[in-house]
Amino acid sequence: MLPRSAGVLLHPTSLPGPFGIGDLGPEAFRWVETLAAMKQHWWQILPLGPTGYGDSPYQAYSAFAGNINLLSPELLHRDGLIPADVLLGQSFANERVEFNRVTAFKTELVRQAWDAYTSSPHELQADFENYCEAEKCWLHDYASFRAIRSAFGDTSLMTWPTDVRRRDPVALAELEKQLHKEILIHKFGQFLFDRQWQSLKSFANKRNVKIIGDAPIFVALDSSDVWANPGEFLLDSEGNPTALAGVPPDYFSEDGQFWGNPLYDWNAMERNRYAWWVARLRRQFSQVDLIRLDHFRGFAAAWHVPPTEKTAKNGTWIDGPRAKLFAALKEQLGELPIIAEDLGVITPDVTELRQQFQLPGMSVLQFMLGPPDNLYWPHNYDANTVAYTGTHDNDTSLGWFRSLGENDRRLLRSYIGHDLNEPHFDLVRLAWASVAVMAIAPLQDLLGLDGSARMNVPGLAVGNWGWRFEPRQFTGGLLERLAEMTQLYRRISEPDA
Repeated sequence: MLPRSAGVLLHPTSLPGPFGIGDLGPEAFRWVETLAAMKQHWWQILPLGPTGYGDSPYQAYSAFAGNINLLSPELLHRDGLIPADVLLGQSFANERVEFNRVTAFKTELVRQAWDAYTSSPHELQADFENYCEAEKCWLHDYASFRAIRSAFGDTSLMTWPTDVRRRDPVALAELEKQLHKEILIHKFGQFLFDRQWQSLKSFANKRNVKIIGDAPIFVALDSSDVWANPGEFLLDSEGNPTALAGVPPDYFSEDGQFWGNPLYDWNAMERNRYAWWVARLRRQFSQVDLIRLDHFRGFAAAWHVPPTEKTAKNGTWIDGPRAKLFAALKEQLGELPIIAEDLGVITPDVTELRQQFQLPGMSVLQFMLGPPDNLYWPHNYDANTVAYTGTHDNDTSLGWFRSLGENDRRLLRSYIGHDLNEPHFDLVRLAWASVAVMAIAPLQDLLGLDGSARMNVPGLAVGNWGWRFEPRQFTGGLLERLAEMTQLYRRISEPDA
């Protein structure tokens, strides 16, 4: 059972810093110290993978790899891999992530780091060689995929020459020979990412701050996962998807959400004891302390949309692996420290699956307005629940409150018992005071920011994921206030023995 505790949702890209994006350097360590000062036990993040289409962490080039855009130039310099002058003279915006400029800058940094590493014997040599051996089940395929993709002008996997797309041994061997150095550079970038990430995680854990990661149920069509493991997905003989993932019309979108991800061939996965999923979660459990398993209902049944559709309106619910997958995962990995993201269209079988494996679900306060028996009202929570004021897909709590009509505001005011002068903090208090075993708030809600600070608008293809905070936004004794509230509602977790 998880301890009664609390935490903050903030993706590392949203941290402050001088290099156009939040990273794993000094500001990340300072953020961990801030969490500890606020008595927060959890730091929740979004997926750490290398982002693809729309800069979305939910459309990554790999379910195993890390995003080198999060590499800290300061830490690379400390390791003697880039010169000091690289840290100077950079001019990036502080308010939002500059994805295109950052990607070019960080890619070049990894190349410079590789040149420094190979120019003379380096103390990291044994560590890098051991890393390549330990992570070989995914690393070589990922590095080859990225090197080949670049060689083809950064075009999607779906447009590659047929022999390479189908991994013809002769064609692939010839390409990998030509791209040998580029493949090594991509491997080195992953080594550097894991080195920096594990240092940050260790620092956090020593301060009783644990990390909640995020595992999207689906992978991107344009990914090393699909290229290296086509037999795990519903693809035709040409490698094209026979159905694509999404959800039907819901709270977020009247057309549904058409994600466009390939769907799993669960029958094929069952035959090899779900080896791909076991490897994936084993890797993520080495990076984080707890995983939010995205779109949990998709393991009971997923919405299959024909590839010819333009929206997700026309689809079919197709059964997933249900308990067979989680039994196999538990058998091979042991206990499953997982939060089941059970939002959206939830049927009794989804709840039964979650309860069978004693996984906490999610309750979002922004969904509570409605009849008294609405399960998102705090008085209806089950203790094995993680209460959120909002998620990365919601408006900020202040933005949400300002969008409410007078009747909804009156209902909320009646429930809370006083005028809502600080609606964002009133929702935080509701979450913290609830019976839910964990309570999480996005940093935007703690800071009282409006809708301009939201992280993602579902269905909007561009313009998301770019929000960053600035240290000056911590005003009015926020650290002390949240620490006091966390103590009042008995959410201070004791350090591990």
